Amino acid sequence: MSFPSLYCGIGDEAGNLLESQMAAAHELGWKHIEARNITVPGFPKSNLHDLPDAAFDSVEQALSASGLSIYCFASTIGNWAKSVEDPFAITLAEVERAIPRMQRLGSKYVRVMSYKVRDGADLMEEERFRRMREVTQRFLDAGIQPLHENCMNYGGMSWRHALRLLEAVPGLKWVFDTANPVFNADRTGVAPHPRQDPWEFWTQVRDVSEHIHIKDARWCDAKNDADYHWPGEGDGAVVRILEDAFRRGYSGALSIEPHMVAVFHDTSGVAVPPSDAALKANFVEYGRRLERLVEGVRVMSSDQ
Repeated sequence: MSFPSLYCGIGDEAGNLLESQMAAAHELGWKHIEARNITVPGFPKSNLHDLPDAAFDSVEQALSASGLSIYCFASTIGNWAKSVEDPFAITLAEVERAIPRMQRLGSKYVRVMSYKVRDGADLMEEERFRRMREVTQRFLDAGIQPLHENCMNYGGMSWRHALRLLEAVPGLKWVFDTANPVFNADRTGVAPHPRQDPWEFWTQVRDVSEHIHIKDARWCDAKNDADYHWPGEGDGAVVRILEDAFRRGYSGALSIEPHMVAVFHDTSGVAVPPSDAALKANFVEYGRRLERLVEGVRVMSSDQ
């Protein structure tokens, strides 16, 4: 049985400021960050591929001085806020901005998605597949591995949609998120759609999963949304999935995305945004709990 070679976490879950993100990683003793949104003093918070050049230069210098690296870049390419009906030039511009920055940072993986779910019978599959083939090939040609996440997008509609996408896009690999199936509907058949099963989804994509996002959740009918929990305390089948992944030889990274203080895709807005101190404290505690959970799996496997 193998175990993860490293831990990391999506940086903006530890704080808006780069300094907060780096401080959380250092407190955990981790050497890597999964970059997404970053705030650099004097510039607005932006995704890594949207930062002005001067702000990115500052990020690169700070990371180099800190001894931290960006293992994976969580881009906004084709994400749940983007439509497949938007001009493809928007996507390609993001790809072309991302590539040289990832190369400068030495990042191995980039997370992409397959555009938001489209209402109605026409999912525009062929257009999605065409775009994803182009995106995937551009990254591969640059020596970067694109990973698709099962989120609120075409590939996250069900494991069957995921497999259809993977078959249509050679070279694309997967980043599996343990909690996303908890709040995503299985859109395989006609409405009403049941919630997805995290374990079932995992078993379908585990052979092509090179990265795992750890978050946990439980669906709440009363608010028609998910409540997020510590790893192993929700319905994300976190322990079962990790046991299976390790048993099958998974030795990639585990990246935490707590969602307990702030939810990246929550567009409802809050009166008082969480402080960096609150985000960092939750991130560090979440990381420590995951480390203990993995150690528990290790001990249990050695006793069997």
